[in-house]
Amino acid sequence: MDIVYQDNRVVVCIKPPGIRSTDEPEGLPQLVRDALGEPDGNIRTVHRLDQAVGGLMVLARTRRAAADLSHQIQEGGFRKEYLAVLHGAPQEPSGTFTDLLWRDKAERKTYVVQELGKDVREAVLEYEVLAKAEAASLVHIVLRTGRTHQIRAQFSAHGLPLWGDRKYGAPEADICSVALWSYRLGFTHPATGEALAFCQRPPEEYPWTMFPYMDT
Repeated sequence: MDIVYQDNRVVVCIKPPGIRSTDEPEGLPQLVRDALGEPDGNIRTVHRLDQAVGGLMVLARTRRAAADLSHQIQEGGFRKEYLAVLHGAPQEPSGTFTDLLWRDKAERKTYVVQELGKDVREAVLEYEVLAKAEAASLVHIVLRTGRTHQIRAQFSAHGLPLWGDRKYGAPEADICSVALWSYRLGFTHPATGEALAFCQRPPEEYPWTMFPYMDT
């Protein structure tokens, strides 16, 4: 478990792919407690990454810090940026996807739908194509809403499934994990009011290695 930053209010860490964000045995909060040597420490999840997705996350160490960070998320003061590898490339080098999403709880899958209805919510993201290689593209994504499987469902619905994401239309021949990475986080420290920002590149493994790493 890599700890990027810690104090008595928050912990910023790198969630490994395959680990749940929630507080349960072998979940991320428990791994953070183990890494800090605090088996009974107060570690609270305030936002989530899909189990298959890795990258930066911030966790709270007090109830007040958790409430403050949750408020920032609800009010749009919490910035989340991602990198993803797509099958294909968007027609435009940058743009915005605005879609209606519906979550099938039984199937545990999110769908883009055409009409408002029960449990249908608007989803907005901005993207920029950073590089292309063969039949793939590397994109930088800024989330404007935080829906379950939002990035995966939206790009799939636009004919651009993420590499390794067989749940959302990637070929069965893909031999990698879901190519989505929590790349940057920005938030206001709940105690000091300081603006904090963190950046972490994806691991140097396929399919990320199809692209030279660059500052973005």
